[in-house]
Amino acid sequence: MTSTPGSAARTAATTPPPSEAPGRVRRFGRAERLVHRATAVLMLLCVATAACLYVPALAGLVGRRHLVVTLHQWSGLLLPVPFLLGLASRPFRKDLRRLNRFGQHDRRWLRAALRRRHGPGERPAGKFNAGQKLYAAWIAGAVLVMLGTGLLMWFTGLAPLVWRNGATFVHDWLALAIGVVLIGHIRKAFADPEARRGMRHGTVERSWARREHPLWDPDRDGQGATGGRTGADKCEKGRTGT
Repeated sequence: MTSTPGSAARTAATTPPPSEAPGRVRRFGRAERLVHRATAVLMLLCVATAACLYVPALAGLVGRRHLVVTLHQWSGLLLPVPFLLGLASRPFRKDLRRLNRFGQHDRRWLRAALRRRHGPGERPAGKFNAGQKLYAAWIAGAVLVMLGTGLLMWFTGLAPLVWRNGATFVHDWLALAIGVVLIGHIRKAFADPEARRGMRHGTVERSWARREHPLWDPDRDGQGATGGRTGADKCEKGRTGT
């Protein structure tokens, strides 16, 4: 049996890796999943220790305040580390570029979400929908503010008393806001088992991808040249006209 030039390359490009079951497509690689898991562990440790420090009932139940304070300080200080390590991964950087790009289809998604519209075509989304992009931007900014105010509270010699009082006020109320937003994030995750499987194992059902992220083409994902937009980015751009 003979083959035409280039046929083997085309077959290899369209054949899914052995690790992917038929009907499933790759959504996240190892780097993205590890960054998410490590960040989630550190964030939950921060929130749990903060609750033990500020809720009297929990403080009395747990005790060992010095240990709780130490865990809270170091988990907060290490929170940006998974993100920084993830920057060494090309797929992770590509996903960051997607998260940082807000197009016309994202505005349509937000309008439909605010009006609780769920019809076909009402919520166009690429690999990440507008809600995920806003959450990522908000939580990244909140972490930076929490890190800055936390350092002012930890190292008291860095700033005068009035600054430290202001930092404490911002830190405490922003911590409460982060807790509320995280509860919403976790609720959304539990409401979508396929999205959880994508983050846990890296693959999702093709039908789910077409329904929830119709502007994302997983077959072209990652085929773009290094630097600039990927093939999936160009496909999304062409479909939305942004």
